[in-house]
Amino acid sequence: MKKWTFFMLLIALLLFGSVIGFNEFKQHKIDEYFANPPEQEYPVTVTTAKADIWVPVIKAIGFIEPNQGVTLSNESSGVISNISFESGTQVKADQLLVELDSDVEKANLKSSQAKLPAAKAKYKRYQGLYQKGSISKERYDEAEANFFSLQADIESLTAAIERRQIIAPFDGVVGIRNVFLGQYLQAGSDIVRLEDTSVMRLRFTVPQNEISRIRLKQPIDIFVDAYPEQPFVGSITAIEPAVSSQSGLIQVQADIPNSDGKLRSGMFARANIILPTLENQITLPQTAITYTLYGDSVYIVSDEDGEKRVKQHVVKVGERKKDIAHILDGVKPGDTIVTSGQVRLSNHAKVKIIDDNSAITPPAETPML
Repeated sequence: MKKWTFFMLLIALLLFGSVIGFNEFKQHKIDEYFANPPEQEYPVTVTTAKADIWVPVIKAIGFIEPNQGVTLSNESSGVISNISFESGTQVKADQLLVELDSDVEKANLKSSQAKLPAAKAKYKRYQGLYQKGSISKERYDEAEANFFSLQADIESLTAAIERRQIIAPFDGVVGIRNVFLGQYLQAGSDIVRLEDTSVMRLRFTVPQNEISRIRLKQPIDIFVDAYPEQPFVGSITAIEPAVSSQSGLIQVQADIPNSDGKLRSGMFARANIILPTLENQITLPQTAITYTLYGDSVYIVSDEDGEKRVKQHVVKVGERKKDIAHILDGVKPGDTIVTSGQVRLSNHAKVKIIDDNSAITPPAETPML
C-alpha cells in the first residue's frame, strides 16, 4: 500500500513538473519572438512617374445667361383683345404678340385724320393770303397752330395705339404666357419671358492675381450638371475694366454657342479657362499623395540590398483634375511612387509590390460633397 501511494505521488509530481516545464518553455519562446520579431513587409501598389503634357486651367463658377432676355410687360392698362403666339415657340423681331383693346383710340385717330386735310388746306391758303397782306398775322398764326396741333394729336393717338401692342423686340423663344384672352391687365403686368438663346453667356469672377493669365478670345470649357461629361466650348468676350475693391475679384464674361439649345438661362456652371499647354510635367494619381496640414507627401520605393523600401518625400501639388494631380516639385521621372497602402508606412519601411489596382481605380461616379 505504501509503495502504491509512493508511485502515485511520483507520477503526479512528474506530470505537474512537465506541465510547469512546458509552460516555462513556451513563455521563453514567446519572449524570444517578441524580443527579435521578423520585420513587417507591407503590400503596396505603385506607379512610375513619367513626364507628360499638362493643360493648366483657371477654375471659376457662374450662372448661364441668355444673349438677350426680357420679361415682356404692358405700358398701359386694358383688356386683352388678341394673343398671336403660342407658349414655347420661336418668334421674330417686331412680331405682334399681344394686343390690348384700343377701339376708342382708333376712333379718335380716324376723327383727327379726317380733319387733317381741311386744316392743312386752310393753313396753306392763309399762308398765301398772309404773304399778300390780305389777312392779319393773328389769323395766319391761328391756322398754323390748328394744323400742327392736329398733326401732333394724330402722332399721339398713333403712339397710344402702339403702346397697347406688345411687340417682340428681337428674335427668340417665348416661354409660358401668363395672360389670357379677355383678361384685364394693370400696367406693368408680366406677360411672357422672351430669350435669345442662340448664344448663351457665362458671367463669372476670377481673383485679381489671375488677371495676367486671361485675355479676350481665350478658350473656355463650360460644364453644367445636366450634361456633366459634355464640355461646352466658348471664349472670353469681355473683361471688366475695374477690380472690386471689396472682394479683389474681377468680372469676366464668356460666350457659348448654343445651336442645339441644351443650355438654359439660370443654369449653374463650372468654367475651366484654358491656359497654354506645359510640356514635360509630372502627374500622379491623387491616391498617391498624402495630404496633411503640415504639407503634402508621397512614398518613393527604392532597392536597398535586394529589398524594397520606401522613403517619404515632400511634394508641391499644383492643380488637380478628377483623380490626377499635377506635381510641381518633389518627384522626378522614373521614380516609383506608392499609390495605395501607404497608411501603414513610415520612412524606411519594407514593402512588397502587388498588382492589385482596385484601390486606385476611380469610382464610376464621384460622390457629391
